[in-house]
Amino acid sequence: MLLDTTAVTQPVIQATLGFYLRPRPHGFAAYLCASPENLCAVRQLARAELLARGVEADVIDSVQLVLSELVGNSVRAYGDYVPLVVEVYVTSHGVAVNVHDPDSDALPRRRATPLDSAEAETGRGLGLVDLLAPGWHVRKSTIGKQVCCQVTAVPVSD
Repeated sequence: MLLDTTAVTQPVIQATLGFYLRPRPHGFAAYLCASPENLCAVRQLARAELLARGVEADVIDSVQLVLSELVGNSVRAYGDYVPLVVEVYVTSHGVAVNVHDPDSDALPRRRATPLDSAEAETGRGLGLVDLLAPGWHVRKSTIGKQVCCQVTAVPVSD
């Protein structure tokens, strides 16, 4: 996956196996098979897209972390190369991050792992999502379920 971030309004992505990009009015939808390469590509795409739209760097960092946690949860639940749809777009209140996966029955579960635990290697992801995108929720979608998040930011003008 090659990403050209020199484009002002829309980064250009060259096609790669298991990754299809669909531009949206204020962001994008990426159809992908979850893999480390495709997660890296969608994170880079989110950064480039949001920078082009004037979103602040700290908000972009939060979006990338939320995105990584949600995609990582899907991979842990369903295995490598699970088909996902990742949506990232600017709203009047911040940046929406939605991740669709094919299983409508398996819901994300928070663990009791403290965020400041020095020993824990896993179990803090949804706690981080709670901090960065409070009020996230899950709903059924046409392809399974959708985890919907909103990373709050100062309103961005077009």
